[in-house]
Amino acid sequence: MMSKVAALPQHSAERLRLFRKMDMVEAERLRLDPCERRRSLSVHRVRSAGKAKPYRTVQRQSRNAFGLSLLVFLLIFSVSCKQGVRRSGIPAEAQSALDTSLEDIDAGRYEELYQEAADEWRSDATLDQSKATFQKLHERLGRVRTRNLQSAREEQTSTAPIAGHSVVVVYQTSFELGDGMETLTLLERGGRWYLARYYVTSIALK
Repeated sequence: MMSKVAALPQHSAERLRLFRKMDMVEAERLRLDPCERRRSLSVHRVRSAGKAKPYRTVQRQSRNAFGLSLLVFLLIFSVSCKQGVRRSGIPAEAQSALDTSLEDIDAGRYEELYQEAADEWRSDATLDQSKATFQKLHERLGRVRTRNLQSAREEQTSTAPIAGHSVVVVYQTSFELGDGMETLTLLERGGRWYLARYYVTSIALK
């Protein structure tokens, strides 16, 4: 038995060949026309530019900004350290001398305090006179309970009684037997700080 082969109508076959020919012409035009290729590429770039930045890119930018801020902070901190740290407006070296002097006064180490004091202190009073003054203050006021810093100021003068670079520190002090004000003057000599004056005002001393 002979097999049957389906055949398209004449007009349908002609139409199919026409469509195929049109597709081949369009494909050839796109391949040869550079303007068309550039137009397609431009459309692609515009669409890409309109997209939001990926999350990783934003996160990387945030990390870079944080790193820059941290670097600036460290630079400022290192410069401050090189210039000398100050507490309450007092130069660091003067603060160290002040702390040592107050510790000697509170512990009753009057001779050590006298030997470490400025020349101006030792010119104004002998060791015995200094001891007698501190012992009298201790008898009338008792031990120190608390100290609250009231003020601290630097001065640079060329006149007596304290000439030169100095720091005047005032404390509101609570003693065992009353309240008072302590005033200490430190003087710089050759890059070091020394206690030059110390006096107390209190109603309990009257």
